Amino acid sequence: MTWKKANIIIDGRKMEVPAPDIISASRGTDIPAFYADWFFHRIETGYSVWNNPFNGKKNYISYRNTRFIVFWSKNPKPLLPYLSILKERGIGCYIQFTLNDYEKDGLETGVPPLTERIETFRTLSEILGKEAVIWRFDPLILTDNISVDTLIEKIERVGTEIHNCTEKLVFSFADIDSYRKVKANMTDSGIPYHEWNKEKMEELAGKLTVLNRNRGWNLELATCGENLDLGKYRISRNRCIDGDLIARLAWKDKKLMSALGVTIQEMPSPAFFDMNDLPYDAVLLPGNKYFVSNHKKDPGQRASCGCMAAKDIGEYNTCPHLCEYCYANSSKKSAIMNWEMHRQNPMAETITGK
Repeated sequence: MTWKKANIIIDGRKMEVPAPDIISASRGTDIPAFYADWFFHRIETGYSVWNNPFNGKKNYISYRNTRFIVFWSKNPKPLLPYLSILKERGIGCYIQFTLNDYEKDGLETGVPPLTERIETFRTLSEILGKEAVIWRFDPLILTDNISVDTLIEKIERVGTEIHNCTEKLVFSFADIDSYRKVKANMTDSGIPYHEWNKEKMEELAGKLTVLNRNRGWNLELATCGENLDLGKYRISRNRCIDGDLIARLAWKDKKLMSALGVTIQEMPSPAFFDMNDLPYDAVLLPGNKYFVSNHKKDPGQRASCGCMAAKDIGEYNTCPHLCEYCYANSSKKSAIMNWEMHRQNPMAETITGK
C-alpha cells in the first residue's frame, strides 16, 4: 500500500515517512487497554515506530494526516479520558469492542469482570453513538463444556444488556488447529477444545438469527474472516475497517472524504423525489444527504477479509490480557516480557520501549 508522505525530524535528520489517513489500533495488540497513554503521547509527538515482525526493521509512521482511527479492544475503558482529545484534533473513530462471556471458562482470565466491561460499552455508546461501538463476540469457541447452545446463551446474556447500545454483532469461529501457537497455548493450558465444522457453524448461525429476531434486537449480524457463506441466515461478511461506516461517521470531514473518494450529495426536493430513485449503493446521512458506497477492499488482506486499507500500528507479543486462544502472542512469557519493557520506557517510539 502506498501512503501519503510527511517529513519528521529524528536526531536532527529529516526523514520522509508514511502518513496514512486511517490508523488501525490495533489487530496486533490491545492499545486502548494497555497502551492508551503511549498512543496519545505519540500522536502529540507526531510519529511512532512499528517493528516489522518479519524482518525486524523499524518503520516510522507520521500522524500528520491522520483523520480517523479504528480501535480494537476487550477493555477500552482507559481510552475514555482521551476521546475529547480526538474531538479537539478533528479525528474521528469507532471501536471494535470484543465483549465475550468466558468468565467461568478460564479463557480470558486477564480481562475485567463482565459487568464492568458492559458498563464501559454503554458509556462509549453514549459518548460516540451506537453506530460507532461495534459488538464482537469473537471468537466462538467449542470445548467439552461449551456447546452451540451454551454459546447462544452467552450471546443472549450479553446482548440483553447492550443491544440498544450498538447496531452490529460480529463473530468468528475459532480455528485453533490452523494456528500452531494458538493450538500450543490451548493444549498447554489444558483447554479441551473442539474444532468447528460446517454443520456446527450453520447450526449456530441459524439459532443466532432466530435469537436476534425473537428478542427484537434487529442487529446487523456479520462474520469476520470466514469463508463460509451464511447469507441464507441474513449474516453478511464483515468489513472491520469499513470505508462506508467511516464515511457515515465522518462525512463532514472534507479532507477525509476526498481521501476516501466519497462525494456527499443532496437529495432532491421531496416534492419531486422518490426514495427508489436513489442509487442501489446509496448510504443515507442526516440533513437529507447521502453518498454512494465507494468502499475499496485492501488487496493486501486475505480473500475472506473485507477491510479497506489502514495502517496498523500494533505489535505482536505485547498483549498482557493473555487470553488462552490469542493468535497475537506466540507465548505468554514473551507478552509479559514486552509489557515489562514498555513499563520501563512507556513513552518510547515503539510499544515495547526498544
